[in-house]
Amino acid sequence: MTGIRLKDRSIGPGHPVFVIAEAGVNHNGDLDMALRLVDVAADAGADAVKFQTFKAENIITRSAPKARYHVETTGGDEEQTWFQLLKTQELTADMHRALIQRCRQRGIMFLSTPYDVESVELLDSLDVDLLKVASTDANNIPFLEIMARTGRPMILSTAMCTLDEVKASVAAIRAAGCKDLLVMQCTGSYPAPADQANLRAMRTIAEACGVAVGYSDHIPGFSAALAATALGAQAYEKHFTLDRSLPGPDHRASLEPDELAALIAAIREVESCLGDGMKRVLPCEVENRTKLRKHLLAARDLVPGDVIDLTTAAIKRTGGAGISPDRFHQVAGRRLKVAVAADTPISDDMLD
Repeated sequence: MTGIRLKDRSIGPGHPVFVIAEAGVNHNGDLDMALRLVDVAADAGADAVKFQTFKAENIITRSAPKARYHVETTGGDEEQTWFQLLKTQELTADMHRALIQRCRQRGIMFLSTPYDVESVELLDSLDVDLLKVASTDANNIPFLEIMARTGRPMILSTAMCTLDEVKASVAAIRAAGCKDLLVMQCTGSYPAPADQANLRAMRTIAEACGVAVGYSDHIPGFSAALAATALGAQAYEKHFTLDRSLPGPDHRASLEPDELAALIAAIREVESCLGDGMKRVLPCEVENRTKLRKHLLAARDLVPGDVIDLTTAAIKRTGGAGISPDRFHQVAGRRLKVAVAADTPISDDMLD
């Protein structure tokens, strides 16, 4: 379960959650909007901003019907076909170069999901850090093999997949030469209901395929993101937009800029809460460990020869002085060498 090794960082176990801000097609085909999305993602603290790379002619027929959520967000086929919608969302090669340049300026990684072979070739020629596979191509074995043969690390989303399909796709990707692979649990509905996030599938995938895992999130709100972080997601992806009211298919299921920043901050806070798993006294506990824990003291005025037991010794907070009560059975039955006034802590040097 090694995850992904990049030029200047790694994604996987032992590393911070790799947060992908999914711009997708929320630029509506406008370069200025796409550049603003890069800036929003960088300002929010995302590790990467991801777009989608495709030529409509290569991925859909002109008569393919829209999905229901496309109809709900962009109108029926009689108003605009799915093919026509996709044509308005394409990014040219020059737009890709401009986005990559802005990402470099802002210190954020550029990513994109190719949907056709021509787009894989474009992204490969642009020397992208890794390739992201859309869930819609998760069972497209010939396409996965082409992507894997680039030798670039890959992230595979698995919405709408069975475990057997995931295992077959992982095997095909590895056989085609990709060694750096991370697999994302995802639910293919936009938005998706929280009770169908199925976050525990991450662990199932990790165990079945021996891969690092993450979560691509279509659930409204922050709950799934924080739960996925707590469950060990090594990468996390969420759609975002400049404005949810904009026209287009994915804006309604996306976070606005302030929400994206708040979500990433919450992920980092949860991540820091998880710690390293070693049970020890933590720096913030040192004072309270001393002042709040109880110690042995004289239950009444004691004289030399009195035996330490639960009638002569009380256990109270003393500010740290006295024998710790976890040693009570070691000192019980021993006699005092000196007189001890009531409420005075009992120390080892007072005992015979």
